[in-house]
Amino acid sequence: MQALDIRPCHLDAKTDALRTQVREFLAEALKDCPPEQRARNWNGADIAFSRKLGERGWLGMTWPKRYGGHERSALERYVVLEELLAAGAPVNAHWIAERQSGPLLMKFSPEVLAPRLLPAIARGELLFCIGMSEPDVGSDLASVRTRAEKVEGGWQVNGSKVWTTGAHRSHYMVTLLRTGPKDPGNRHAGLSQLLIDMHSPGVTVRPIYNMLGEHDFNEVFLDNVFVPDDFLIGQPGDGWRQVGAELALERSGPERYLSCTQLYLEMLDAADPHDSHHRVSLGRVAARYAALRQMSLGVAGMLARGENPATPAALVKDQGALLEQSLPDLAHELFGGRRQPGSPLDQVMRYLTQTAPSFSLRGGTREILRSIIARGLGLR
Repeated sequence: MQALDIRPCHLDAKTDALRTQVREFLAEALKDCPPEQRARNWNGADIAFSRKLGERGWLGMTWPKRYGGHERSALERYVVLEELLAAGAPVNAHWIAERQSGPLLMKFSPEVLAPRLLPAIARGELLFCIGMSEPDVGSDLASVRTRAEKVEGGWQVNGSKVWTTGAHRSHYMVTLLRTGPKDPGNRHAGLSQLLIDMHSPGVTVRPIYNMLGEHDFNEVFLDNVFVPDDFLIGQPGDGWRQVGAELALERSGPERYLSCTQLYLEMLDAADPHDSHHRVSLGRVAARYAALRQMSLGVAGMLARGENPATPAALVKDQGALLEQSLPDLAHELFGGRRQPGSPLDQVMRYLTQTAPSFSLRGGTREILRSIIARGLGLR
């Protein structure tokens, strides 16, 4: 069995000063935002708010200036994310583009797509979605059936994607598809990624409503969609390698354990300081938050050093989802029979009780994550 080394990562005085700036901004920007709205956390979308972050240089923070970035450290970016998520800021509009699509284009299309598109992402003006999952494929991304055929000047794409977050408001979709024949000896061969303009002829987006009646997921249908050669990301056949890099970026951040922050805050406000059960139960949650924060910071340190954080990132995501999904149950145990209907605690509990089951699906199912962890530890 191999050891999993997540080294401690310590924040410096520069990040402390930045944290103060972000808190002051959020205190004003979110002063009228109710708790039930803050409970949406990084699922809440507000394009105007995203542009305000871009104006302050808090998007594309680590990117080179030639891509519209600000060349700040990964730990400074981490602090900004931590404060946004803890406050329940509506960051979903720019989230995918800034977190993973921008870095993907910098790495695999540094001279073509990155200089063309990243400055607008850093301003909060250009929104992305990711087309990975497909109907009847589940978590087995190597089995995708959406296909791109080479034609003069580009590619012709046919197929469909499902569970595509934010497709209805996005300008582009990073799309995993098959550009080469299947190889029985290598299931990952022949996969590529194209950047598809969501306003192209042949692109149809249909909403998927969740049980709250909210619309964030979508089906996307691609019917003879033309994609220019320039919008191939990297080289044909690079798709699987690119997907691995993207998923590592989306599994380790503070969003993987801070989705229920507002519920924890409401429980602290409602707790009886003289009730030992309240004190012990909520204290244990604080301890779990502290441990996950150190793990997540350790992964941020790995990214800052250019190391591959795939296994630790999967561990953070797995354990973070366990914590997040436990909080609605704890809230019902501690306050379920005594909360006031319509109170902030009641509203936040109702919302997160219904949405928390999805936390172990997004960004990779629990089974997939534990398979990655086992492989990384040499257990399979």
